[in-house]
Amino acid sequence: MYIHQQYNWPDFYWNTENLSKKVGEVRHRQGKILGQMSALGFDFREETILQTLTLDVTKSSEIEGVMLSNEQVRSSIAKRLGIEIAGAVPTERHVDGVVEMMLNAIQHYQQPLSVERLTNWHGALFPTGRSGLYKLKVAELRDGPMQVVSGTMGKERIHFEAPSAERPSIEMKKFIAWVNSDQNLDPVTKAAIAHIWFVTIHPFDDGNGRMTRAITDMLLARADQTENRFYSMSAQLQKDRNYYYETLEQTQKGSMDITAWINWFLDCLYRAMDSTDVILDAIRIRTLFWEANRNTVFNVRQQKIVQLLLDGFFGNLTVSKWSKITKSSKDTALRDIQDLIKKNILLQQGAGRSTNYKLCLVEKTD
Repeated sequence: MYIHQQYNWPDFYWNTENLSKKVGEVRHRQGKILGQMSALGFDFREETILQTLTLDVTKSSEIEGVMLSNEQVRSSIAKRLGIEIAGAVPTERHVDGVVEMMLNAIQHYQQPLSVERLTNWHGALFPTGRSGLYKLKVAELRDGPMQVVSGTMGKERIHFEAPSAERPSIEMKKFIAWVNSDQNLDPVTKAAIAHIWFVTIHPFDDGNGRMTRAITDMLLARADQTENRFYSMSAQLQKDRNYYYETLEQTQKGSMDITAWINWFLDCLYRAMDSTDVILDAIRIRTLFWEANRNTVFNVRQQKIVQLLLDGFFGNLTVSKWSKITKSSKDTALRDIQDLIKKNILLQQGAGRSTNYKLCLVEKTD
């Protein structure tokens, strides 16, 4: 029996005393981050927000096996926030749709939730009315059965079955009324409960996971009392993906006591906040690099590769990889690389077949 099949659904309860210390630690960490950000310069803070939102969008989709272009997501967010960035690229409709949904949730976190708002999010997620090859019922609640699965095709694992087809409309009325009302709950705890509640209902044909995380971000923005995001819950959930699904499954097969779920959610959120230091360090390096090279001329290909290297390029950069990424010949790639070596942007490592290149990074000096 799943939790939504129990007689007292959705009367969740939890052990407040058991969770109070952890809630306090999360709220303290939250306040520390917000204080840290308020002390930063405008450009640095703007870049942190852009980086965090890009992570949020790409990683939330990645959890569902949907891989979005980091460059397109970053460009789409920057355009909508009025941030000027180097190397902006054209964006596709489905990327813009995911970005619009996430920004609506976060930038307008004080607005009440409604079925209309959620169906608008769903329409933005699926602008073509399809998910891959499959036609969807878009911007409407589902009218068929729903199983929550993970894994690749042929190796899917069923974690739970959502409420039957006739129930989403009734369930959503209860959920939305609860989200919009004040229960004198700690706002972070409320985000944890909303997450498990909405994902259990699974009211749409597809995109429920991404919409669940958008609702979570909306409620975390309420907890922070700011539309500026400085940590990414979705990025941490993607890192903990296996544990995420395992905990969801255990909660679905448990009782209305969701203490264990809230406890896991708070731990995950704390780890997400810890990752802010890593994001800040990467932004510091990127900022110093562009400041040091503000008068250096880069062509479009060079700019693209340098940005990838600053974003944490996986593996070693070679002529062959440069050629594939920029869709240029190996001769052109080699000329681009040699030009950057002369400008002290790249440094050659190894020789022969082991030749690869890395960025010459500028370290801050006191």
